[in-house]
Amino acid sequence: MLKRYFLKTKKRNFSIASIWIKGGSDMDRINKKGINNILCSLLTRGCEGFDSFALSEYIESYGAELNQEVFEDGISISIKSLNEHFNKLFPLLNSIINKPILSEIEFKKVKKSSINLIKKDKENPFNLCFEKWKKIVYSSHPYAFNTIGNADDVSKITYEDILSEFNNFKTREKYLISNNPDVSGENLETLDQKTVEEKSGPQNYPLDPKYRFNYIDNVSNQTIIMIGNQTCSRRSSEYLTLKVLESYLSYGMSGALFKLFREKNGITYDLGVFNPIRIGNAPFLVYLSVSNTNALFAFELLSSLWQNLLLNPLIDSEVFLAKEKLKGSLLIGNQSLDEILQRKIQLISYGMKPTLNIDLNSKIDKISSLDILNLINKYFSKPFLSISGNKKICLEINKRWKKNF
Repeated sequence: MLKRYFLKTKKRNFSIASIWIKGGSDMDRINKKGINNILCSLLTRGCEGFDSFALSEYIESYGAELNQEVFEDGISISIKSLNEHFNKLFPLLNSIINKPILSEIEFKKVKKSSINLIKKDKENPFNLCFEKWKKIVYSSHPYAFNTIGNADDVSKITYEDILSEFNNFKTREKYLISNNPDVSGENLETLDQKTVEEKSGPQNYPLDPKYRFNYIDNVSNQTIIMIGNQTCSRRSSEYLTLKVLESYLSYGMSGALFKLFREKNGITYDLGVFNPIRIGNAPFLVYLSVSNTNALFAFELLSSLWQNLLLNPLIDSEVFLAKEKLKGSLLIGNQSLDEILQRKIQLISYGMKPTLNIDLNSKIDKISSLDILNLINKYFSKPFLSISGNKKICLEINKRWKKNF
Protein backbone atom coordinates (compact mmCIF):
# COMPACT_ATOMS: atom_id res chain seq x y z
CA MET A 1 0.00 0.00 0.00
CA LEU A 2 1.28 3.45 -0.97
CA LYS A 3 0.57 6.24 1.52
CA ARG A 4 0.48 9.66 -0.10
CA TYR A 5 1.34 13.07 1.37
CA PHE A 6 1.29 16.59 -0.01
CA LEU A 7 3.53 19.40 1.22
CA LYS A 8 2.21 22.89 0.53
CA THR A 9 5.11 25.22 -0.28
CA LYS A 10 5.50 28.59 -1.87
CA LYS A 11 4.91 28.61 -5.61
CA ARG A 12 7.79 27.08 -7.56
CA ASN A 13 8.27 26.41 -11.26
CA PHE A 14 9.21 22.78 -10.68
CA SER A 15 7.66 19.77 -9.00
CA ILE A 16 9.13 16.79 -7.15
CA ALA A 17 7.60 13.47 -6.22
CA SER A 18 9.58 11.19 -3.94
CA ILE A 19 8.82 7.65 -2.79
CA TRP A 20 10.40 6.19 0.33
CA ILE A 21 10.30 2.40 0.59
CA LYS A 22 10.72 1.14 4.13
CA GLY A 23 13.61 -1.30 4.25
CA GLY A 24 16.89 -0.92 2.39
CA SER A 25 20.15 -2.84 2.75
CA ASP A 26 18.95 -3.97 6.19
CA MET A 27 16.65 -6.29 4.24
CA ASP A 28 19.58 -7.99 2.46
CA ARG A 29 19.56 -11.70 3.19
CA ILE A 30 22.53 -13.61 4.58
CA ASN A 31 25.09 -14.19 1.84
CA LYS A 32 23.18 -11.76 -0.40
CA LYS A 33 24.61 -8.42 0.80
CA GLY A 34 24.05 -5.88 -1.95
CA ILE A 35 20.92 -7.44 -3.43
CA ASN A 36 18.68 -4.46 -2.65
CA ASN A 37 21.19 -2.08 -4.20
CA ILE A 38 21.09 -4.12 -7.42
CA LEU A 39 17.28 -4.32 -7.30
CA CYS A 40 16.98 -0.56 -6.83
CA SER A 41 19.18 0.10 -9.87
CA LEU A 42 17.14 -2.34 -11.94
CA LEU A 43 13.84 -0.67 -11.01
CA THR A 44 14.96 2.51 -12.77
CA ARG A 45 16.23 0.67 -15.86
CA GLY A 46 12.95 0.05 -17.59
CA CYS A 47 9.28 -0.27 -16.70
CA GLU A 48 5.96 -0.97 -18.45
CA GLY A 49 6.09 0.69 -21.86
CA PHE A 50 9.76 1.65 -21.68
CA ASP A 51 12.96 -0.33 -21.98
CA SER A 52 16.10 1.07 -20.35
CA PHE A 53 17.06 3.28 -23.29
CA ALA A 54 13.51 4.52 -23.97
CA LEU A 55 12.93 5.39 -20.30
CA SER A 56 16.13 7.39 -20.09
CA GLU A 57 15.42 9.16 -23.38
CA TYR A 58 11.83 9.99 -22.39
CA ILE A 59 12.87 11.54 -19.07
CA GLU A 60 15.73 13.52 -20.61
CA SER A 61 13.49 14.82 -23.40
CA TYR A 62 11.63 16.82 -20.75
CA GLY A 63 14.79 17.92 -18.96
CA ALA A 64 13.70 15.92 -15.90
CA GLU A 65 15.67 14.00 -13.27
CA LEU A 66 15.11 10.47 -12.00
CA ASN A 67 17.13 9.65 -8.89
CA GLN A 68 17.41 6.60 -6.66
CA GLU A 69 19.45 5.74 -3.58
CA VAL A 70 19.65 2.85 -1.13
CA PHE A 71 20.09 3.54 2.58
CA GLU A 72 20.51 1.12 5.47
CA ASP A 73 16.81 1.33 6.35
CA GLY A 74 15.09 2.58 3.22
CA ILE A 75 15.12 3.14 -0.52
CA SER A 76 14.45 6.54 -2.10
CA ILE A 77 13.22 7.02 -5.68
CA SER A 78 12.28 10.49 -6.91
CA ILE A 79 11.40 12.36 -10.08
CA LYS A 80 11.79 16.12 -10.66
CA SER A 81 10.66 18.25 -13.57
CA LEU A 82 9.24 21.63 -14.57
CA ASN A 83 5.57 21.99 -13.62
CA GLU A 84 4.32 21.91 -17.22
CA HIS A 85 5.81 18.43 -17.77
CA PHE A 86 5.12 16.89 -14.36
CA ASN A 87 1.79 15.22 -15.22
CA LYS A 88 3.47 13.34 -18.05
CA LEU A 89 6.33 12.11 -15.86
CA PHE A 90 4.72 11.48 -12.48
CA PRO A 91 2.96 8.23 -13.58
CA LEU A 92 6.41 6.73 -14.23
CA LEU A 93 6.97 6.39 -10.49
CA ASN A 94 4.04 3.99 -10.16
CA SER A 95 5.30 1.95 -13.13
CA ILE A 96 8.86 1.85 -11.77
CA ILE A 97 7.69 0.63 -8.36
CA ASN A 98 4.95 -1.77 -9.45
CA LYS A 99 5.66 -2.74 -13.07
CA PRO A 100 9.43 -2.77 -13.65
CA ILE A 101 10.80 -4.85 -16.49
CA LEU A 102 13.69 -6.28 -14.40
CA SER A 103 15.55 -7.26 -17.55
CA GLU A 104 18.06 -10.09 -17.18
CA ILE A 105 20.40 -8.29 -19.57
CA GLU A 106 20.26 -5.14 -17.43
CA PHE A 107 20.74 -7.28 -14.31
CA LYS A 108 24.08 -8.52 -15.65
CA LYS A 109 25.17 -4.95 -16.35
CA VAL A 110 24.15 -3.73 -12.88
CA LYS A 111 25.80 -6.70 -11.17
CA LYS A 112 29.08 -6.04 -12.99
CA SER A 113 28.85 -2.35 -12.17
CA SER A 114 28.26 -3.16 -8.48
CA ILE A 115 31.34 -5.39 -8.32
CA ASN A 116 33.45 -2.67 -9.96
CA LEU A 117 32.10 -0.08 -7.52
CA ILE A 118 32.96 -2.32 -4.56
CA LYS A 119 36.50 -2.75 -5.88
CA LYS A 120 36.84 0.99 -6.36
CA ASP A 121 35.47 1.56 -2.85
CA LYS A 122 38.26 -0.56 -1.42
CA GLU A 123 40.89 1.67 -3.01
CA ASN A 124 39.93 4.40 -0.55
CA PRO A 125 41.60 3.88 2.86
CA PHE A 126 38.86 5.98 4.51
CA ASN A 127 36.23 3.50 3.36
CA LEU A 128 38.26 0.53 4.57
CA CYS A 129 38.83 2.11 7.97
CA PHE A 130 35.12 2.94 8.27
CA GLU A 131 34.13 -0.62 7.37
CA LYS A 132 36.46 -1.95 10.09
CA TRP A 133 34.97 0.48 12.59
CA LYS A 134 31.41 -0.57 11.77
CA LYS A 135 32.30 -4.25 12.13
CA ILE A 136 33.57 -3.89 15.69
CA VAL A 137 30.74 -1.52 16.69
CA TYR A 138 27.80 -3.31 15.06
CA SER A 139 29.09 -6.88 14.65
CA SER A 140 26.42 -8.73 12.63
CA HIS A 141 23.84 -5.91 12.72
CA PRO A 142 22.70 -4.65 9.27
CA TYR A 143 24.41 -1.29 9.91
CA ALA A 144 27.75 -3.09 9.93
CA PHE A 145 27.58 -3.63 6.17
CA ASN A 146 28.00 -1.35 3.18
CA THR A 147 24.75 -0.70 1.30
CA ILE A 148 26.42 -1.77 -1.97
CA GLY A 149 27.32 -5.14 -0.43
CA ASN A 150 30.54 -7.09 -0.70
CA ALA A 151 32.19 -8.64 -3.74
CA ASP A 152 31.77 -12.26 -2.62
CA ASP A 153 28.04 -11.93 -2.01
CA VAL A 154 27.31 -9.84 -5.10
CA SER A 155 29.17 -12.29 -7.35
CA LYS A 156 26.82 -15.07 -6.17
CA ILE A 157 23.56 -13.14 -6.62
CA THR A 158 21.51 -14.63 -9.46
CA TYR A 159 18.72 -13.23 -11.60
CA GLU A 160 16.29 -15.55 -9.80
CA ASP A 161 17.43 -14.03 -6.48
CA ILE A 162 16.45 -10.59 -7.80
CA LEU A 163 12.98 -11.77 -8.84
CA SER A 164 12.50 -13.29 -5.39
CA GLU A 165 13.66 -10.08 -3.69
CA PHE A 166 11.22 -8.06 -5.79
CA ASN A 167 8.37 -10.17 -4.41
CA ASN A 168 9.54 -9.14 -0.95
CA PHE A 169 9.92 -5.53 -2.10
CA LYS A 170 6.27 -5.40 -3.21
CA THR A 171 5.10 -6.11 0.35
CA ARG A 172 7.10 -3.31 2.00
CA GLU A 173 5.48 -0.11 3.22
CA LYS A 174 5.79 2.74 0.74
CA TYR A 175 5.34 6.48 1.25
CA LEU A 176 4.99 9.16 -1.42
CA ILE A 177 5.41 12.90 -0.96
CA SER A 178 5.18 15.77 -3.44
CA ASN A 179 4.89 19.54 -3.61
CA ASN A 180 2.55 19.32 -6.61
CA PRO A 181 -1.14 19.87 -5.76
CA ASP A 182 -2.21 17.47 -8.49
CA VAL A 183 -0.77 14.59 -6.46
CA SER A 184 -3.62 13.71 -4.13
CA GLY A 185 -2.69 12.87 -0.57
CA GLU A 186 -2.87 13.95 3.04
CA ASN A 187 -1.72 17.50 3.69
CA LEU A 188 1.30 17.45 6.00
CA GLU A 189 0.08 20.65 7.64
CA THR A 190 -2.99 18.79 8.91
CA LEU A 191 -1.25 15.50 9.63
CA ASP A 192 -2.29 14.25 13.05
CA GLN A 193 0.48 11.84 13.93
CA LYS A 194 1.98 11.55 17.37
CA THR A 195 5.65 10.73 17.62
CA VAL A 196 6.45 7.99 20.09
CA GLU A 197 9.93 8.79 21.39
CA GLU A 198 12.18 5.87 22.17
CA LYS A 199 14.06 5.53 25.42
CA SER A 200 17.56 4.34 24.60
CA GLY A 201 19.44 2.33 27.16
CA PRO A 202 23.21 2.05 27.60
CA GLN A 203 24.90 0.03 24.87
CA ASN A 204 26.08 -3.47 25.64
CA TYR A 205 29.63 -2.95 24.47
CA PRO A 206 32.69 -4.82 25.75
CA LEU A 207 34.73 -3.10 28.45
CA ASP A 208 38.08 -4.59 27.43
CA PRO A 209 39.75 -2.09 25.04
CA LYS A 210 41.18 -4.88 22.88
CA TYR A 211 37.64 -5.71 21.70
CA ARG A 212 37.01 -2.06 20.88
CA PHE A 213 40.08 -1.60 18.70
CA ASN A 214 40.98 -2.61 15.16
CA TYR A 215 43.47 -1.45 12.57
CA ILE A 216 44.49 -1.86 8.94
CA ASP A 217 48.15 -2.07 7.98
CA ASN A 218 48.28 0.55 5.25
CA VAL A 219 51.63 1.26 3.58
CA SER A 220 51.32 5.00 3.04
CA ASN A 221 52.25 8.32 4.62
CA GLN A 222 48.71 8.78 5.91
CA THR A 223 47.14 7.67 9.19
CA ILE A 224 43.34 7.65 9.55
CA ILE A 225 41.76 7.60 13.00
CA MET A 226 38.06 6.94 13.70
CA ILE A 227 36.57 6.91 17.18
CA GLY A 228 32.98 6.73 18.44
CA ASN A 229 30.08 4.42 19.16
CA GLN A 230 26.56 3.55 18.11
CA THR A 231 24.10 5.88 19.80
CA CYS A 232 20.34 6.26 19.37
CA SER A 233 17.51 6.29 16.85
CA ARG A 234 16.15 9.44 15.25
CA ARG A 235 13.04 8.73 17.30
CA SER A 236 14.96 9.07 20.56
CA SER A 237 14.64 12.13 22.80
CA GLU A 238 18.46 12.13 22.88
CA TYR A 239 18.80 12.79 19.15
CA LEU A 240 18.90 16.59 19.36
CA THR A 241 21.35 16.51 22.26
CA LEU A 242 23.70 14.50 20.05
CA LYS A 243 23.26 17.08 17.31
CA VAL A 244 24.25 19.87 19.71
CA LEU A 245 27.39 17.87 20.57
CA GLU A 246 28.10 17.35 16.85
CA SER A 247 27.67 21.08 16.29
CA TYR A 248 30.09 21.88 19.12
CA LEU A 249 32.70 19.51 17.72
CA SER A 250 32.52 20.05 14.00
CA TYR A 251 30.29 22.85 12.68
CA GLY A 252 32.41 25.55 11.04
CA MET A 253 35.77 26.98 12.03
CA SER A 254 34.53 27.51 15.59
CA GLY A 255 34.15 23.72 16.01
CA ALA A 256 36.31 22.21 18.73
CA LEU A 257 37.93 19.76 16.30
CA PHE A 258 38.90 22.47 13.81
CA LYS A 259 40.31 24.78 16.49
CA LEU A 260 42.35 22.01 18.13
CA PHE A 261 43.71 20.17 15.09
CA ARG A 262 43.78 22.79 12.34
CA GLU A 263 43.94 26.22 13.90
CA LYS A 264 46.10 25.56 16.95
CA ASN A 265 48.31 22.69 15.72
CA GLY A 266 47.85 22.58 11.93
CA ILE A 267 48.26 18.82 11.69
CA THR A 268 45.15 17.49 9.89
CA TYR A 269 43.79 17.82 6.38
CA ASP A 270 40.50 15.99 6.88
CA LEU A 271 38.41 15.80 10.05
CA GLY A 272 34.78 15.88 11.13
CA VAL A 273 31.84 14.01 12.66
CA PHE A 274 29.61 11.42 10.99
CA ASN A 275 26.15 11.07 12.58
CA PRO A 276 23.45 10.20 10.01
CA ILE A 277 19.69 9.82 10.54
CA ARG A 278 18.74 6.21 11.17
CA ILE A 279 15.70 4.34 12.44
CA GLY A 280 18.00 2.23 14.63
CA ASN A 281 21.01 3.14 16.76
CA ALA A 282 22.90 5.56 14.51
CA PRO A 283 26.72 5.78 14.48
CA PHE A 284 28.42 8.82 16.01
CA LEU A 285 31.94 8.93 14.72
CA VAL A 286 34.82 11.42 14.94
CA TYR A 287 37.29 10.96 12.08
CA LEU A 288 40.57 12.60 11.18
CA SER A 289 43.46 12.08 8.80
CA VAL A 290 47.07 13.04 9.54
CA SER A 291 50.57 12.32 8.28
CA ASN A 292 52.43 9.44 9.90
CA THR A 293 54.77 11.98 11.47
CA ASN A 294 51.90 13.57 13.38
CA ALA A 295 49.83 10.44 14.06
CA LEU A 296 50.87 9.80 17.68
CA PHE A 297 50.59 13.47 18.58
CA ALA A 298 47.14 13.62 16.96
CA PHE A 299 45.98 10.60 18.95
CA GLU A 300 47.15 12.19 22.20
CA LEU A 301 45.29 15.39 21.33
CA LEU A 302 42.17 13.40 20.51
CA SER A 303 42.45 11.39 23.74
CA SER A 304 42.84 14.59 25.75
CA LEU A 305 39.79 16.14 24.07
CA TRP A 306 37.76 12.99 24.66
CA GLN A 307 38.66 12.75 28.36
CA ASN A 308 37.88 16.43 28.83
CA LEU A 309 34.43 15.94 27.31
CA LEU A 310 33.77 13.05 29.70
CA LEU A 311 34.87 14.95 32.81
CA ASN A 312 34.01 18.61 32.28
CA PRO A 313 30.66 20.09 31.19
CA LEU A 314 30.71 22.60 28.36
CA ILE A 315 30.55 26.20 29.51
CA ASP A 316 27.41 28.25 28.79
CA SER A 317 28.94 30.21 25.91
CA GLU A 318 30.03 26.97 24.18
CA VAL A 319 26.56 25.44 24.54
CA PHE A 320 24.89 28.63 23.27
CA LEU A 321 27.13 28.79 20.19
CA ALA A 322 26.63 25.08 19.44
CA LYS A 323 22.85 25.53 19.61
CA GLU A 324 22.90 28.57 17.32
CA LYS A 325 25.04 26.75 14.76
CA LEU A 326 22.67 23.78 14.87
CA LYS A 327 19.66 26.06 14.31
CA GLY A 328 21.51 27.64 11.39
CA SER A 329 22.16 24.23 9.84
CA LEU A 330 18.43 23.44 10.07
CA LEU A 331 17.67 26.63 8.14
CA ILE A 332 20.25 25.73 5.48
CA GLY A 333 18.64 22.29 5.21
CA ASN A 334 15.35 23.99 4.37
CA GLN A 335 16.74 25.82 1.34
CA SER A 336 16.47 22.77 -0.91
CA LEU A 337 13.03 21.34 -1.64
CA ASP A 338 14.61 17.99 -2.50
CA GLU A 339 16.10 17.78 1.01
CA ILE A 340 12.89 18.93 2.70
CA LEU A 341 10.73 16.30 1.00
CA GLN A 342 13.30 13.54 1.53
CA ARG A 343 13.62 14.33 5.22
CA LYS A 344 9.89 14.59 5.87
CA ILE A 345 8.90 11.38 4.12
CA GLN A 346 11.74 9.55 5.87
CA LEU A 347 10.49 10.75 9.27
CA ILE A 348 6.93 9.71 8.43
CA SER A 349 8.16 6.20 7.60
CA TYR A 350 9.84 6.14 11.03
CA GLY A 351 6.47 6.81 12.63
CA MET A 352 7.28 10.45 13.39
CA LYS A 353 5.45 13.70 12.73
CA PRO A 354 7.63 15.98 10.56
CA THR A 355 8.22 18.88 12.90
CA LEU A 356 8.71 22.51 11.94
CA ASN A 357 11.97 24.31 12.68
CA ILE A 358 10.25 26.35 15.37
CA ASP A 359 9.37 23.14 17.23
CA LEU A 360 12.92 21.83 16.93
CA ASN A 361 14.35 25.15 18.07
CA SER A 362 12.25 25.10 21.23
CA LYS A 363 13.53 21.61 22.05
CA ILE A 364 17.12 22.63 21.32
CA ASP A 365 16.80 25.62 23.67
CA LYS A 366 15.90 23.30 26.54
CA ILE A 367 19.10 21.22 26.23
CA SER A 368 21.54 21.95 29.06
CA SER A 369 25.26 21.45 29.51
CA LEU A 370 24.45 18.70 32.02
CA ASP A 371 22.28 16.92 29.42
CA ILE A 372 25.25 16.88 27.05
CA LEU A 373 27.67 15.67 29.72
CA ASN A 374 25.35 12.84 30.77
CA LEU A 375 24.87 11.77 27.16
CA ILE A 376 28.63 11.82 26.49
CA ASN A 377 29.24 9.56 29.48
CA LYS A 378 26.39 7.27 28.50
CA TYR A 379 27.64 6.56 24.99
CA PHE A 380 31.29 7.53 24.81
CA SER A 381 32.99 6.47 28.04
CA LYS A 382 34.09 3.26 26.28
CA PRO A 383 34.37 4.21 22.59
CA PHE A 384 35.50 2.09 19.63
CA LEU A 385 38.65 2.94 17.66
CA SER A 386 39.62 2.02 14.11
CA ILE A 387 42.92 3.04 12.50
CA SER A 388 44.37 2.76 9.02
CA GLY A 389 48.11 3.33 8.79
CA ASN A 390 51.63 2.06 9.24
CA LYS A 391 51.59 -1.09 11.39
CA LYS A 392 54.23 0.18 13.82
CA ILE A 393 52.27 3.39 14.41
CA CYS A 394 48.99 1.50 14.80
CA LEU A 395 50.48 -0.82 17.42
CA GLU A 396 51.92 2.10 19.34
CA ILE A 397 48.54 3.83 19.32
CA ASN A 398 47.04 0.55 20.53
CA LYS A 399 49.31 0.64 23.60
CA ARG A 400 48.24 4.18 24.41
CA TRP A 401 44.62 3.29 23.69
CA LYS A 402 44.68 0.58 26.34
CA LYS A 403 46.02 3.05 28.89
CA ASN A 404 43.61 5.86 28.06
CA PHE A 405 40.41 3.93 27.36
